[in-house]
Amino acid sequence: MKIERLQLRELSIKEIDQIKSFFTNVFTNEPWNDDWSDGEQLHSYIMDLIGNRNSLVLALFEEEQMVGLTMGNIKHWYTGTEYYIDELCIKREEQGKGLGTQFLRVIEEYLVSKGVSQIFLQTERTMPAYEFYKKNGFCELNDHVSFYKECNNGSKSVSITEKGEEVIG
Repeated sequence: MKIERLQLRELSIKEIDQIKSFFTNVFTNEPWNDDWSDGEQLHSYIMDLIGNRNSLVLALFEEEQMVGLTMGNIKHWYTGTEYYIDELCIKREEQGKGLGTQFLRVIEEYLVSKGVSQIFLQTERTMPAYEFYKKNGFCELNDHVSFYKECNNGSKSVSITEKGEEVIG
Protein backbone atom coordinates (compact mmCIF):
# COMPACT_ATOMS: atom_id res chain seq x y z
CA MET A 1 0.00 0.00 0.00
CA LYS A 2 1.68 3.24 -1.11
CA ILE A 3 0.92 6.91 -0.56
CA GLU A 4 3.36 9.00 -2.57
CA ARG A 5 6.75 7.65 -1.42
CA LEU A 6 5.34 6.02 1.72
CA GLN A 7 4.77 2.31 2.11
CA LEU A 8 2.91 0.42 4.84
CA ARG A 9 4.43 -2.90 5.86
CA GLU A 10 3.37 -5.54 8.33
CA LEU A 11 6.33 -6.46 10.55
CA SER A 12 7.07 -9.60 12.56
CA ILE A 13 9.38 -10.81 15.30
CA LYS A 14 12.14 -11.06 12.68
CA GLU A 15 12.38 -7.25 12.77
CA ILE A 16 12.50 -7.00 16.59
CA ASP A 17 15.85 -5.19 16.68
CA GLN A 18 14.63 -2.54 14.26
CA ILE A 19 11.36 -2.22 16.22
CA LYS A 20 13.17 -1.83 19.56
CA SER A 21 15.57 0.75 18.15
CA PHE A 22 12.80 2.84 16.60
CA PHE A 23 10.60 2.59 19.70
CA THR A 24 13.34 3.65 22.13
CA ASN A 25 14.48 6.49 19.88
CA VAL A 26 10.99 7.98 20.12
CA PHE A 27 9.91 7.23 23.68
CA THR A 28 13.15 7.90 25.57
CA ASN A 29 12.95 11.53 24.46
CA GLU A 30 10.54 14.45 24.97
CA PRO A 31 7.72 14.54 25.88
CA TRP A 32 7.72 10.95 27.24
CA ASN A 33 11.26 10.55 28.60
CA ASP A 34 10.66 6.85 29.33
CA ASP A 35 13.64 5.01 30.81
CA TRP A 36 14.14 1.91 28.65
CA SER A 37 17.76 1.37 29.74
CA ASP A 38 16.92 -2.13 31.05
CA GLY A 39 17.40 -4.12 27.86
CA GLU A 40 15.69 -7.24 29.23
CA GLN A 41 12.61 -5.27 30.25
CA LEU A 42 12.49 -3.59 26.82
CA HIS A 43 12.81 -6.94 25.05
CA SER A 44 10.06 -8.47 27.19
CA TYR A 45 7.75 -5.50 26.59
CA ILE A 46 8.23 -5.55 22.82
CA MET A 47 7.73 -9.32 22.77
CA ASP A 48 4.49 -8.84 24.74
CA LEU A 49 3.30 -6.62 21.90
CA ILE A 50 4.62 -8.40 18.83
CA GLY A 51 4.96 -12.05 19.85
CA ASN A 52 1.35 -13.17 20.18
CA ARG A 53 -0.98 -14.94 17.80
CA ASN A 54 -3.15 -11.83 17.34
CA SER A 55 -0.32 -9.27 17.33
CA LEU A 56 -0.37 -6.74 14.52
CA VAL A 57 2.66 -4.56 13.94
CA LEU A 58 2.51 -2.04 11.13
CA ALA A 59 5.30 0.27 10.06
CA LEU A 60 5.37 3.19 7.67
CA PHE A 61 8.46 3.44 5.51
CA GLU A 62 9.76 6.25 3.35
CA GLU A 63 12.00 4.44 0.90
CA GLU A 64 13.77 2.01 3.29
CA GLN A 65 13.63 4.29 6.35
CA MET A 66 11.02 3.53 9.05
CA VAL A 67 9.12 6.72 9.87
CA GLY A 68 6.10 5.34 11.76
CA LEU A 69 5.30 2.33 13.92
CA THR A 70 2.21 0.90 15.57
CA MET A 71 2.10 -2.19 17.75
CA GLY A 72 -1.08 -3.79 18.98
CA ASN A 73 -3.34 -6.75 18.58
CA ILE A 74 -6.54 -7.86 16.98
CA LYS A 75 -9.41 -8.55 19.38
CA HIS A 76 -12.70 -10.13 18.55
CA TRP A 77 -15.48 -8.36 20.42
CA TYR A 78 -19.26 -8.62 20.24
CA THR A 79 -19.44 -5.29 18.38
CA GLY A 80 -16.92 -6.44 15.78
CA THR A 81 -13.24 -7.07 15.31
CA GLU A 82 -11.03 -4.30 16.65
CA TYR A 83 -7.40 -3.30 16.52
CA TYR A 84 -6.18 -2.42 19.99
CA ILE A 85 -3.22 -0.06 19.62
CA ASP A 86 -0.74 -0.33 22.46
CA GLU A 87 1.90 1.92 20.88
CA LEU A 88 1.90 4.31 17.96
CA CYS A 89 4.80 6.60 17.16
CA ILE A 90 6.32 8.71 14.45
CA LYS A 91 10.03 9.32 13.96
CA ARG A 92 10.94 12.30 16.17
CA GLU A 93 12.27 14.41 13.30
CA GLU A 94 9.01 13.92 11.37
CA GLN A 95 6.54 14.72 14.17
CA GLY A 96 4.23 17.68 13.65
CA LYS A 97 4.39 17.50 9.84
CA GLY A 98 1.14 15.58 9.20
CA LEU A 99 2.81 12.20 8.82
CA GLY A 100 0.96 10.77 11.85
CA THR A 101 -2.38 11.70 10.31
CA GLN A 102 -1.36 10.05 7.04
CA PHE A 103 -0.19 6.98 8.95
CA LEU A 104 -3.53 6.67 10.77
CA ARG A 105 -5.39 6.98 7.47
CA VAL A 106 -3.32 4.20 5.87
CA ILE A 107 -3.68 2.01 8.99
CA GLU A 108 -7.45 2.42 8.87
CA GLU A 109 -7.59 1.52 5.15
CA TYR A 110 -5.46 -1.55 5.83
CA LEU A 111 -7.64 -2.62 8.77
CA VAL A 112 -10.86 -2.24 6.78
CA SER A 113 -9.38 -4.47 4.08
CA LYS A 114 -8.78 -7.11 6.78
CA GLY A 115 -12.34 -6.90 8.18
CA VAL A 116 -11.48 -4.82 11.24
CA SER A 117 -14.25 -2.40 12.17
CA GLN A 118 -12.88 -0.48 15.18
CA ILE A 119 -9.65 0.94 16.56
CA PHE A 120 -9.23 1.20 20.32
CA LEU A 121 -6.39 2.90 22.19
CA GLN A 122 -5.58 4.67 25.41
CA THR A 123 -3.51 7.78 26.02
CA GLU A 124 -2.99 10.38 28.71
CA ARG A 125 -4.83 13.69 28.60
CA THR A 126 -1.63 15.55 29.42
CA MET A 127 0.30 14.23 26.41
CA PRO A 128 0.26 15.78 22.93
CA ALA A 129 -1.14 12.47 21.62
CA TYR A 130 -4.49 13.26 23.29
CA GLU A 131 -5.21 16.22 20.99
CA PHE A 132 -3.69 14.37 18.03
CA TYR A 133 -6.16 11.49 18.37
CA LYS A 134 -9.11 13.83 18.87
CA LYS A 135 -8.08 15.78 15.76
CA ASN A 136 -7.99 12.51 13.82
CA GLY A 137 -11.56 11.49 14.65
CA PHE A 138 -11.08 9.36 17.75
CA CYS A 139 -13.87 9.70 20.32
CA GLU A 140 -13.29 9.71 24.03
CA LEU A 141 -15.25 6.98 25.82
CA ASN A 142 -17.05 8.76 28.64
CA ASP A 143 -18.00 5.57 30.49
CA HIS A 144 -14.59 3.92 30.11
CA VAL A 145 -12.30 4.05 33.13
CA SER A 146 -8.78 2.76 33.44
CA PHE A 147 -7.66 1.53 36.84
CA TYR A 148 -4.17 1.23 38.24
CA LYS A 149 -2.81 -0.29 41.43
CA GLU A 150 0.73 -0.76 42.73
CA CYS A 151 1.32 -4.30 43.91
CA ASN A 152 2.73 -4.92 47.38
CA ASN A 153 2.19 -1.41 48.78
CA GLY A 154 4.43 -0.80 51.75
CA SER A 155 6.55 -3.53 53.25
CA LYS A 156 3.72 -5.89 54.25
CA SER A 157 3.58 -9.23 52.58
CA VAL A 158 0.62 -11.57 52.37
CA SER A 159 0.97 -15.33 52.30
CA ILE A 160 -1.59 -18.13 52.36
CA THR A 161 -1.25 -21.04 54.76
CA GLU A 162 -1.99 -24.63 53.81
CA LYS A 163 -5.43 -24.16 55.39
CA GLY A 164 -6.13 -21.20 53.06
CA GLU A 165 -5.73 -18.55 55.77
CA GLU A 166 -4.10 -15.19 55.00
CA VAL A 167 -1.05 -14.24 57.03
CA ILE A 168 0.01 -10.60 56.81
CA GLY A 169 3.61 -9.95 57.73
